[in-house]
Amino acid sequence: MIKGLYSAVSAMLMNAARQQVLSHNISNLETAGFKQILTTAEGFMQNQSVYTSENTLSGSVNYLGVLGLGSQISAEYIDYQPGALQDTGNPLDFALQGNGFFTVKTADGNRYTRDGRFLRDAENMLVTIEGYPVLDDAAQTIELPDGEVTVAADGSISVNGTAVATLGIGVFADPKTELQHTEGNLFTGPAASTSEETSQVAQGYLEASNANPSQLMTQLVEVSRSYEAAQKMVQNHDELLGKTIASLGRIG
Repeated sequence: MIKGLYSAVSAMLMNAARQQVLSHNISNLETAGFKQILTTAEGFMQNQSVYTSENTLSGSVNYLGVLGLGSQISAEYIDYQPGALQDTGNPLDFALQGNGFFTVKTADGNRYTRDGRFLRDAENMLVTIEGYPVLDDAAQTIELPDGEVTVAADGSISVNGTAVATLGIGVFADPKTELQHTEGNLFTGPAASTSEETSQVAQGYLEASNANPSQLMTQLVEVSRSYEAAQKMVQNHDELLGKTIASLGRIG
């Protein structure tokens, strides 16, 4: 009975954690370049179940299988699949096609992002919407003089036809193993690209979130129902445990 209670409680905790992840993904459906977080479930405190035969002198041990106490969330991981490109017409909106990431400078060091919502700040520096400076291919900040900004597919930036910089784009052969999520839309990883592949820049476009709204809502409903079912199991086990204790008390 107690093991059943553990299983039900672990299911509640797992579904509560999954609900938090799904809610985070849903809240970022409109965030450019957002990469959804995925989760998987695994067994919780699994032990081998055996019994010793009483009919033999040797008392042989017989293996029955694995007995678990429920389930739990395993390590979260990022889905790096690209999102669709959305035409914004804004000359400072950039999207990447391929495994590339823009390089930005933060107080904690250089970071990578697929969020190309850039601005020209008061000092004519190219920055993210959070105010982080965007870096060029020499890891230097980018200054944009007043004028019309154009960006070529290779990331070279010109203002009024004069070349000013080239975007610093990190391209990774396997982002799943080379990058780690830090916060928001930012990732950390190797300082140099580890792939010979190239990534093209599309000016006037943004990459949409790669999360699927209908899929997320379906998963959220499923998680909510699973949580409610586990909660009901906890209540049932609690009632049975209470009745058992009361019965034992009368026998005494």
